[in-house]
Amino acid sequence: MLKEQPVNIVVEPSGTVISPITNEFLTFRLGEEEYGIEILKVQEIRGYDAITQIANAPDFIKGVVNLRGIIVPILDMRIKFRLGSANYDQFTVVIILNVAGRVMGIVVDGVSDVISLGSEHVKPAPALGSVIETEFIMGLGTVDERMLILIDIEKMMRSSDMGLIEQGIN
Repeated sequence: MLKEQPVNIVVEPSGTVISPITNEFLTFRLGEEEYGIEILKVQEIRGYDAITQIANAPDFIKGVVNLRGIIVPILDMRIKFRLGSANYDQFTVVIILNVAGRVMGIVVDGVSDVISLGSEHVKPAPALGSVIETEFIMGLGTVDERMLILIDIEKMMRSSDMGLIEQGIN
């Protein structure tokens, strides 16, 4: 008979559960800031190609692409986060994600690297009231002199303003 082993988890004041196990994040740039998303959500990284626009879509949804027979919606994170107009150049990439069984892509200014962060390197997002939307920030990661804004991409994609993933009862 197998005996269950206890699992240690830390619950930060923000309510985010952070495992003491090291987590890996793909880091990317939007303007001057660096962001991170869980590497397990990333399917692939592609160059920025032609995107078919969809009429009446929100500004941050650039359109769709056909990825090996799958129609994939593409979102521009710079527009979603209201960081000004996007300039598409040779560094602009699309990160293809698999979130809750749904394939989608996000346009970012560039991909940096994959970073492993232990729970001691992740701090909860500061409470900034209603001035700044922080509900999609799972924490702030620090590595040497770098600070990463860690995005809860699944929570963001499930939000009502995105409308990309059905909001199930959990």
